[in-house]
Amino acid sequence: MASFVIKPLDDTPAIRDALAELLVETVAGGGSVSFMHPLSLDDALAFWQDSLRAAAQGERIVLGAFDGAALVGTVTLLLRLPPNQPHRAEIAKVMTRVAHRKRGVATALMQAAEQLAVAHGRTLLVLDTAEEDGAAPLYEQLGFQLTGLIPDYALKPHGGLTGTLIYWKRIGAAAA
Repeated sequence: MASFVIKPLDDTPAIRDALAELLVETVAGGGSVSFMHPLSLDDALAFWQDSLRAAAQGERIVLGAFDGAALVGTVTLLLRLPPNQPHRAEIAKVMTRVAHRKRGVATALMQAAEQLAVAHGRTLLVLDTAEEDGAAPLYEQLGFQLTGLIPDYALKPHGGLTGTLIYWKRIGAAAA
């Protein structure tokens, strides 16, 4: 398995461009990450600009995986949740460039996100993934527990409905 540099991303034009390209590629490939195909580069750039702005305000952490200078994957750790949920965080927008899949990028990103969640005092992580073509095997390998399935939850990027699988994992002191 290759080694990747994982680090929080700042809002720079180069980072926004790389994230936008990754998002467009993911959606074009059928990735269920809240967008429909075709996704314009402008819409992808606007999404990442908003997301990175929220990160600068401490509401989330956007991590990038780098293979040399190339951004090859990302995950977002959502930290700003309702006042009655200060103990948990959500995982969102796990994406890996097609050419780098099955090389440990998503695993490295998820492990880094979990460590950051613990560092922010979180004891519970939650996430969801598409029932069809989602990353359920990865999340289960990383110790996430399946809570259940919501049928017909969202449209797939190329049309048609898919269910979503809801997962959780105790982390930090709660995992002991």
